[in-house]
Amino acid sequence: MTRSRGIRMDYRYWTADEVETVRINFANWPTFLIAYLVNRTVEQVYAKAFKLGLRKSEKYLASPWACRLRRGDNIGAAHRFPKGHVPANKGLRRPGYAPGRMAQTQFRKGRAAHEARNYVPIGTEKIDPKRGVLMRKMTDDPAIFPASRWRPVHVLVWESAHGPVPAKHIVRFRIGMKTFDPKLITLDRLELVSLEDNMRRNTIHNLPPALKEVIHLNAAIKHRITNRERKRA
Repeated sequence: MTRSRGIRMDYRYWTADEVETVRINFANWPTFLIAYLVNRTVEQVYAKAFKLGLRKSEKYLASPWACRLRRGDNIGAAHRFPKGHVPANKGLRRPGYAPGRMAQTQFRKGRAAHEARNYVPIGTEKIDPKRGVLMRKMTDDPAIFPASRWRPVHVLVWESAHGPVPAKHIVRFRIGMKTFDPKLITLDRLELVSLEDNMRRNTIHNLPPALKEVIHLNAAIKHRITNRERKRA
């Protein structure tokens, strides 16, 4: 547990004994029992086991402690709808059924893409507030998730000259050369960097100590506000 200017931030580090308990028992014992031994949640034990590279043994997976569905017991068969089952709402929904104002917001058959209020054509550009870059719509393919139909313009510019971005690399603007004007997004403003190098550039440890403390305080305050809102809900 640490304190920063009166703000309490709860975290209990794993002791060597706790880690060893997980390492020895995870493969062959139920996770909830291990969680009880180390006074942790089941989720925390699973997370620690994942970091340690631990997995359940075949013996455990074949035991009654494991999910019986893995052993082919077909445990859910008694709770499934049998073949030929008649749905309880069969015949209740009629063509054009639309209570209240539902009909006002429904799209006519085959016209959804053209009548959607938020539809924009291919080639439309917008600023993504989260990523802070200019995006361009590339397709209307319904098989592609809507957010994936947009691509960063600076990445498109780089790929047009060099091809696909290599694995574990990203294209970013050179320092001080970022822009949202598509005419000014040119190759001389861009660079290809590895994810590792990008992390080093953006790490909080490059900031002045005073600014790092402000960032930590801000995160702690947000965490505390979120917890209070959850308790009120």
